[in-house]
Amino acid sequence: MSGTPHFVGIDLDDESRHRLAAGLTAAFEDHPVPGLRVPAANWHLTLRYLGPVPPPRLDAIIHGLASAPLGEGFRLRLDGLGAFPRPEQASVLWVGTAEGTEELHLLRDRVEEALEATGMPREDRPFEPHLTLSRIRPPVDVWTWLEADPLLDVRVDVDAVTLFRSERRPTAYPVVGRFPL
Repeated sequence: MSGTPHFVGIDLDDESRHRLAAGLTAAFEDHPVPGLRVPAANWHLTLRYLGPVPPPRLDAIIHGLASAPLGEGFRLRLDGLGAFPRPEQASVLWVGTAEGTEELHLLRDRVEEALEATGMPREDRPFEPHLTLSRIRPPVDVWTWLEADPLLDVRVDVDAVTLFRSERRPTAYPVVGRFPL
């Protein structure tokens, strides 16, 4: 399939980005986060990675998300660190969700239904809500960072789903469309 990679996610407002960045800086000033850190401007929670999307399919996705009953807005609380695939050999360090997780799963299900109606196959991987902080190559043990357990407590009002385009160089995620809840 040709086309530019896209994904559907939750964008963070500037205040949430600032609060999360400040909390992480305070927690890790003595031992910076390992790996290639994701810039705060690129922070988001992915609901569904779409991969390369050709223009005709992109139009259908935009229409499908715009017309889908995505539900009502809710408040999400970001807190707690985790790692993929496991802390002893992590390739990704992330912030998880502490509140609003059920609502986020329901929203993800509604996004899946909207995408399926456009001909996209359903995602077969389990949904693990997270915000990626760092990509680590080669993988390392991140228990030191997880055990620091910083109190981040960042609240995000989720009032829209965003369709992003994924650009490689420089890494950027331009907004293609926002779909209000």
